[in-house]
Amino acid sequence: MDISNRTVLIVGGTSGIGLALARRFAAEGSTVVVGGRKTANVDDLPTVDIDVTDPDSILRARDSVLESHPDLDVVVTMSGVMLTEDLRDRSHIAAAESTIATNLLGTIRVIDAFTAHLIARGAGTFITVTSGIAFLPFPLMPTYAASKAGVHAYSEALRQQLLGTGVEVAELVPPAVATRPEHKRLNPNALDLDAFIDEVMALLAQNPTPNEILVRGVHMHRWAEREGTYAELVARRSQALANLPGR
Repeated sequence: MDISNRTVLIVGGTSGIGLALARRFAAEGSTVVVGGRKTANVDDLPTVDIDVTDPDSILRARDSVLESHPDLDVVVTMSGVMLTEDLRDRSHIAAAESTIATNLLGTIRVIDAFTAHLIARGAGTFITVTSGIAFLPFPLMPTYAASKAGVHAYSEALRQQLLGTGVEVAELVPPAVATRPEHKRLNPNALDLDAFIDEVMALLAQNPTPNEILVRGVHMHRWAEREGTYAELVARRSQALANLPGR
């Protein structure tokens, strides 16, 4: 896809990977609007308030963005929460419901809000954001894994339903990325944010756009079943369950 002359809305772009992606699209020459609940964090790009758990908020944001940017042709939906859960403790259900409402239903609602616009243009791109954990679960975050696996399946179905409309669907699959300095201390294997964004932009710039944007660091997650390493890696990641209270 052309990354230098687009009009891009990044929902969930007020920090971390989303904000870095927004700034890189802008640096490439695209017009970028950042959406989220903490827009005060962003002072260098246009913003729009949006809460993906609130359907009315999404529609207000859509109308505002399309009024000021009727040529919008890229929608990135990446709002998400990562919550640990102890499935032996029934109180985990609150975390599970919050995760599904934000990660999965929020993604679906944002896509639904902009589908008619992109189809009417006859061209455009949806970029969904999943996770390596969608393909290689981290048992400490079970509903997060399920929500991202759901977004992957939804992206696959959306791509097929939009065939022939001119609207493409790309799925960005991040591994662990150090969006703050302390992340690197907690996980030495986390990718450097700038290096990750470099790879992502290079992959997005390919023609045709890949269906899945897979940086090298996520291949071990994405292809674990194919490579026969799935069971071993899940068992290794399950060691983190020992950190739950009472375990």
